[in-house]
Amino acid sequence: MNSSPSVEDLRLVEALARHGSLGAAGRELLISQPAASNRLAALERRIGERLFDRDTTGARPTPAGRALAAEAAHVLAHLAEIFDRTRVAAHTGTLTIGTFGSLAPWLFPALEELLAGRNLHQVTDHGDRLVDWVGEGSLDAAFVAIANQMRLPGTVSALPIGADRLAVLTPPDVTLHAGRRPFAGLDVIAYTYDMSTAALHRRLSELGARPRAAATAETAVRMGRLLRCPVVLPRGMGLAYAEPQERLGAVAVAGRLILHLVTRRPTPPVLARAALSLPAHLALDPLMKP
Repeated sequence: MNSSPSVEDLRLVEALARHGSLGAAGRELLISQPAASNRLAALERRIGERLFDRDTTGARPTPAGRALAAEAAHVLAHLAEIFDRTRVAAHTGTLTIGTFGSLAPWLFPALEELLAGRNLHQVTDHGDRLVDWVGEGSLDAAFVAIANQMRLPGTVSALPIGADRLAVLTPPDVTLHAGRRPFAGLDVIAYTYDMSTAALHRRLSELGARPRAAATAETAVRMGRLLRCPVVLPRGMGLAYAEPQERLGAVAVAGRLILHLVTRRPTPPVLARAALSLPAHLALDPLMKP
């Protein structure tokens, strides 16, 4: 059995979350209330979670239902744009390229320069979604840091283009300790763009920190400045955000972050050429040879 929801499943969940009524959701989707109820029940069985609490007054989303409704709205909005983007690409040579939010402010301006003469349609989302969209053909390329940490669709290739390490950004009035526990007694804002967040927090705890998560690199830097505490983040982003009075130094956390270019097979030459120059724009160690 296919474990992925159908478009009809997503439309039902999104409509039911908006209307709060199976009858109203069914009327919008041109199906009967019993059919809507049966479809919802089947979806709940497949997921293994109750999505809506239903009684005579209507239907109210559970936490699982709210999460799925938000995902459904996002996916449906993306699907609604596919034909328009396809038509535009057919006539203008547009490339639809995605990346995660923290890299977007640095990646997309660099690509505008490196792909001069091409129209770029920018997409930001989580890396795993972007990779799936490349696999299905709705994105031309994705720049992500998790390609070596997930199972890739068989239709795509992942080209490692640059490497980075974590570093610590220290506000001017914050002092780190010497020795094995440089963060002893300190809150430390932590951000990484791969799947190693849990391991990073464990390592920072070993170094004496009280780790706190941030959703993006910019959020981490702003929190560190506000709370006057160290920020651990990828070095390239630390260089981009650091102010003259702040210090950026090494941190005793093992491992490298690898940025990949993900495309359908084979990698388009125009994107491969641009990827050769990207590390210099993003303060990464290059991994590709000319």
